[in-house]
Amino acid sequence: MRKSSLLVVTIAVTGALTLSACGSRGAKSGSDNAGGGTTKVVIGVDAPISGKLSALGLGIKNSADLAVRKANKDNLVPGVTFALEAKDDQANPTSGKQNAAALVDMKDVVGVVGPLNSSVSQTMQKVFNDAKLTQVSPANTSPELSLGPDWGSSKFTRPYASYFRTATTDVVQGKYAAQYLFTEAKKTKVYVIDDKKTYGAGLAAIFQDEFKKLGGTVVGTDHINPDDKDFSAVATKVASSGADSVYYGGEYPEAGPLSDQIKKAGAKVPLMGGDGIYDPEFIKLSNNDSEGDLATSVGAPVEELDSAKTFVADYNAAGYKDAYSAYGGYSYDAAWSIIEAVKAAVEHNGGKVPADLRTKVLAEMAKVNFAGVTGQVSFDQYGDTTNKQLTVYSVKGGEWKAVKSGTYNG
Repeated sequence: MRKSSLLVVTIAVTGALTLSACGSRGAKSGSDNAGGGTTKVVIGVDAPISGKLSALGLGIKNSADLAVRKANKDNLVPGVTFALEAKDDQANPTSGKQNAAALVDMKDVVGVVGPLNSSVSQTMQKVFNDAKLTQVSPANTSPELSLGPDWGSSKFTRPYASYFRTATTDVVQGKYAAQYLFTEAKKTKVYVIDDKKTYGAGLAAIFQDEFKKLGGTVVGTDHINPDDKDFSAVATKVASSGADSVYYGGEYPEAGPLSDQIKKAGAKVPLMGGDGIYDPEFIKLSNNDSEGDLATSVGAPVEELDSAKTFVADYNAAGYKDAYSAYGGYSYDAAWSIIEAVKAAVEHNGGKVPADLRTKVLAEMAKVNFAGVTGQVSFDQYGDTTNKQLTVYSVKGGEWKAVKSGTYNG
């Protein structure tokens, strides 16, 4: 397993920006920040920084880094120098669990942004919760992570008090997608496919149930293996099924080739998916054979939000070579929510960093409420975001274009 990447961003109290492997020379460990020194406070990040989902993972890491830079530049919490520790999970649950344990062992880490994948989060949650270490995912959408295993029966039980997220859940996303496809795209016969993973299978099941409730027909269902490249067998089934659309629960590395092969098999119908396919890589991997395909993604397009103008400008000015991608704004807000909790913990301790800062941060998280990049950021009693806005995108002229934004109230 490749070693985790380490990025530590530190800024002197004067506000001058520097990058270092250790933190500023004046930084101290411990709770006493009197005498002119600062206390280093670390925010962890776990995401697929390498591998086939790295386009999303690097956007998560960079956006959290930008939040850390901003907090330090503005000296948001006097006496505190924030730093970032980034771990690469390669979208692998085992790696995620190992990263979680490593972050827990770093005593300066007070909160973690990530991961991308719900299946990875399932292996990390208990590790963080046992250590009272706050976790805020900008991308997890599986309802079970916050509502418990019986959420489908409306029996909501929060499994882990340390878990929060700035992305809305598949309960919202799957139903929103079904309503758009049936009511507005006027598609009545859908073929449903998923990749058998936590995110993909769960999203597809929610979509399928809602589509049938609306009066639509599911003409076929199938599963693919996440690492496959040849989807000719399922593509042939779709072509012979009479489907006027395909819904895919999964991510863009498989969704792109799947869309291409379905169309080459003769089914000239749109493929729709969730936020896991909403990335320019999907279009590339489809051999540009994805015109008219659809995707839902959490929130509104960042580029169109007044609240995100500063984020977009600052991200571009920072010179990151990778795009902030689908979860950039949500990653910034996830990191900023931890920063706000640190600020509150310090203020409530007479302006000094508490010796048990990690525990105090977790206690403050439920009360976090601020105007973020993606809108107002706060959490409900389950740790879920109170922002239920989603957007439907369509591939037009080789690019994703927003076609509908709204708030799900169903």
